[in-house]
Amino acid sequence: YPTWKRTLARRARESQMKRFCRAQAIQRRLEEIEVTFRELEQQGIKLEKLLRDESESPADQQTQWTNQLLYLVQKKNNLMTEESDLMIAVQELKLEEQQCQLDEKLRSYMNKEDTLKTAEDEKAEQEILKQLVEVVNKRNVLIQLQEEKRLSEL
Repeated sequence: YPTWKRTLARRARESQMKRFCRAQAIQRRLEEIEVTFRELEQQGIKLEKLLRDESESPADQQTQWTNQLLYLVQKKNNLMTEESDLMIAVQELKLEEQQCQLDEKLRSYMNKEDTLKTAEDEKAEQEILKQLVEVVNKRNVLIQLQEEKRLSEL
């Protein structure tokens, strides 16, 4: 078993573990965002009730409640943006995993001697290459989407 094959296998395992850890971190953050959404929703409901029910309260108090409500809306919008970014990251991780699997399959076909390849092997190799190009194009679209989003935020 040549050294380069062991190195490739080790790097593949390492990158797979990194993707797994990133996926777990993203999942935890999405759960945290969900909890925060619910908390913000409850706070917003309380503030809206105060604004509706306490119409005779001083103008300063109503202004303060309105400002708090606007702050909650802003915070919720920021969380929604973060959630959207995380969902894009999830898609990117899936495509990255798919690309690694296709790379591995393609490498196994390409390492086979040309004289030993059957017509089915050649066809399978071409199909995998086609799928790999599609995955790379999808990843490129996601990266472009992220870049456009980043530029629009600036």
